[in-house]
Amino acid sequence: MPTAIAVTSPDLVLAPTDPQTPLAALLQSPQAQPLDAALVDMSRLLEQHGYVVACYPASLSAAHERRLHTVRSLLETDRITLIKSPLPPLGLAVLVRQLRQLSVCDFSPGVIASAARLLSHYIYAGAVLNSVTRLERIPVGLTAHARSWMPGSQFAVLANPRPELVKVGSAGTLTGPDFACHLLVAKGSVGADWVTGTLAPAWQAGAVQDAAPPADSAAWWGTGKLTEFVAYLPDIAVLYQLVASVRREQCRWCAMELIGDRCGFCASRQPADDEPATAYGPSALGPVPASAYRARPLTRAQRRRAIAPGP
Repeated sequence: MPTAIAVTSPDLVLAPTDPQTPLAALLQSPQAQPLDAALVDMSRLLEQHGYVVACYPASLSAAHERRLHTVRSLLETDRITLIKSPLPPLGLAVLVRQLRQLSVCDFSPGVIASAARLLSHYIYAGAVLNSVTRLERIPVGLTAHARSWMPGSQFAVLANPRPELVKVGSAGTLTGPDFACHLLVAKGSVGADWVTGTLAPAWQAGAVQDAAPPADSAAWWGTGKLTEFVAYLPDIAVLYQLVASVRREQCRWCAMELIGDRCGFCASRQPADDEPATAYGPSALGPVPASAYRARPLTRAQRRRAIAPGP
């Protein structure tokens, strides 16, 4: 039974790369769906899949984000994790597709949720913009701001894995990945030729594919005149090997399996190798007999803290 991957926008559901890749569930906004219907849909997902990994952008509206936490809180379950990502829209869509690919592999829900942080480091997400005057999510110097007012100026901006900005047509170019990649391009009114003709060869992209421009891209990048692009690991075998090569541990709070230093479900930070691995929460009761565990259930407040969103 694959772990369910859920999203907050249809733009985050890219076409699958193979017949085995499942689609993602859509968690609609409060304006599009009443709370009762949202609870029914989430309950059905849990019944069908057991666990739900919900990904949403950091730019999501406050009302929609509250709805996600409300649904999880009312269902009083620790089988739903909410992953808030700073990636731009097209980059997050690629990450979601990779999680969908991994969901049918032999990974536990905790590993899949933790893999979101790991795979984000291998997503090179950027855009070509006609102006950076309203770009708030990437550091922009005064010189670039001044050049934005010059007619015909274009800028290539990298948002992830590290911020970078160059002027299109200058000698410089964006620092690309050091691994074999494919390039996904959402062509807009500016910059498409530079991405396919200059950036793709410089990054040695094995293939260049087109995608529909996400509706939220203009708000994220601060302009509607842009072409968004993402370089990523395309091979599911490489993704599987990458995730499988990381040491798996058990969360000291919720006992879920994880990779990395933070649990993908309860967001608890794990101790470093030189720190004592003191157990907390349900995992602290591991060696206690089952009868003692039933006599000491977690309170509702403790359960809500366990599934509270991380910083």
